[in-house]
Amino acid sequence: MTNKTTFNDLGLSEEALVAINKKGFEEPTAIQAMTIPVMLRDDTNIIAQAQTGTGKTAAFGLPLIEMINTDSKTVQALILVPTRELAIQVSEEINSLKGSNDFRIVPIYGGQSIDQQLRRLKKGVHVVVGTPGRVIDHLNRRTLKLGQIQHLILDEADEMLNMGFIEDMEEIMAHTNPEKRTLLFSATIPGKIRDLARKYMKGYELLTVKKEQLTSNLTEQIYFEVKVSDKFEAMCRIIDIEDGFYGLIFCRTRSDVDHLSSHLTDRGYDAAPIHGDLSQSQRERTLDKFRKQTINILVATDVAARGIDVDNLTHVINYSLPQNPDSYVHRIGRTGRAGNEGTAITFITPNEYKRLMFIQRMAKTDIKKSKVPQVEDIINAKRKKINDDLATILENKVNTNYYTWAKYLLEGNNPTELMATILNYCFDDELNPDSYGKINEVSGKGKQLDKQGKTRLFVALGKKDKIHARKLVDLITSRVSIKPRDISDIQIMDKFSFMTVPFGQAEKIVMSFREKGQKNLITHAKKK
Repeated sequence: MTNKTTFNDLGLSEEALVAINKKGFEEPTAIQAMTIPVMLRDDTNIIAQAQTGTGKTAAFGLPLIEMINTDSKTVQALILVPTRELAIQVSEEINSLKGSNDFRIVPIYGGQSIDQQLRRLKKGVHVVVGTPGRVIDHLNRRTLKLGQIQHLILDEADEMLNMGFIEDMEEIMAHTNPEKRTLLFSATIPGKIRDLARKYMKGYELLTVKKEQLTSNLTEQIYFEVKVSDKFEAMCRIIDIEDGFYGLIFCRTRSDVDHLSSHLTDRGYDAAPIHGDLSQSQRERTLDKFRKQTINILVATDVAARGIDVDNLTHVINYSLPQNPDSYVHRIGRTGRAGNEGTAITFITPNEYKRLMFIQRMAKTDIKKSKVPQVEDIINAKRKKINDDLATILENKVNTNYYTWAKYLLEGNNPTELMATILNYCFDDELNPDSYGKINEVSGKGKQLDKQGKTRLFVALGKKDKIHARKLVDLITSRVSIKPRDISDIQIMDKFSFMTVPFGQAEKIVMSFREKGQKNLITHAKKK
C-alpha cells in the first residue's frame, strides 16, 4: 500500500464510503487495503496475518456489509471470536459501519441471557458474532443454523488456539456450508492453524502485513484505579506534578469532551475541546493553538483525534477507557514519537479492571498500575520548579527598577519575613494544598467484580505435559507466596487446565510467569 491509497480505490460502494467518512477514517491501513478488494471478489478463501491494532475488524466488516443480502432473513455469515469482550467489540464496530443499510448483526456469548439471544435470532439476523462455546450451545439446541452461510470469519484464530478452542472450531466448521468462503485472521500462523486451513479451506490467498511495533518502547504505559467521582481530581494531580505537561485527553462522547474541557478551563488550565460538532475552521484554529502550545491540553473523541499529528506530546490520557484494543493502540501511539519519551495513562474504575486486562492481553502490551500522586508530592514538585525558574532569572540581568523597589521594601523589614510575604503573595494559590480535593482509596484490582473474591485462571499445560493437580499447585506455590489450600477447583484437560484462586493473588501469579518470559502460560480464563 502506498501513501496515496484511499478507500475510494478499494471497490467499496458510495454508501460504504459515506459511513467510513462519518467514522473519521482517512485512509486504509495496510491490512484493510489488502483484504477488502480480495474479499469483495468473493472467489477465494483468505488467511490474513495482522496484529491487533491494525484495523482488522473494518478490513472484513466493510466488505461483509456490502455482500450481505438484506432481503433474506437467514444467517449469511458467522464471525467466530475467542472472548465475549471481542464479540461485543466486533459487533459494535461493524454495526457502526453499516450506515443506512438494513443490516442486522447480533453477538452471542456465554454469560448473556440465552432467552434474549433466542428472541433476536428468531427475528432474523444476517451476521452472528459468537464465542465457540455459545455457538455450539445454539447448534445443539438447533436455534442457530449455519448450513446456508456464505462467509465464515475466524478472528484472532491463534488466540482461540491458545485458549484450547481448536476442537470447538472444528466442530463448528463441520456444521457450515461447504461452499462458503472462509476468512481466517491471526496475529501468528502456527502449525495447528495451517492444519485447520488445509483441512477446511480448499485453497486460500495468504495476506501478510509486515509486523510492526504498534506501541513505542519510549511510551510508559500506566493505569490508575479510582472511583468515578475522583477521576477529575486524580487527572488534575497528574497534570500538576508533571513539568511541561503537553497532552491529549480522550473521552468517549462529544458531551463528555465539552464537559471535561470546560471543567479544566474553570480550574485554570489552558485546555480546549475538539470533536465532530465543531466546524472545520473551529477545528483548524484549535489545532493551530495546540501545535503552537498556546494551549497545552486538548480534549478529544477518538474520531476527532484521527487527524491530529503532533510528535512531541508528553502524555496521552485515557480519561474514558477505550472501547477496544484497537482504540487503545491508536490512542497511545500518539506519544513516544520521533525519539521523544512519553507517558500513556489510563483511568479505570474498579469494575473496568477486567476490560483493561483484556485490552492489555489482546494488544500484547504491558500496562503497569500506579498510585495517584499525593498532594504533598505535587506541592514539592511545584516548589522545585519555582526554585529552578528563580535561579534561571538570577543568572540574567534584572531590570534596575526592581533593585530600587527591593531596597525600599527592605528598609525596616526582616529580609526572611519579607521574602516569605512575597512568596505567599505570588504563589499562595498555586501552592495551597487545600486547592486539591480528597481521593478515596479503592479496593484495587477489580475486587468488586467477584463477591467471593476469586477468579479463574487458564493454564496452557495439561495431561500431555504430564501435569496433575499436585504438580500444578507446586508450580504455582514455587513462584508466588500462596497457600495450597487457596488454589481450588483444578481441572486438568489433555492440553490445558483451569484453577480458581483468590482475586488478589491472580494478577501476581500471571505477572510472575510473564516476568519469567512465559506470558502465555497462565492467563485470566475467559468464559465461552
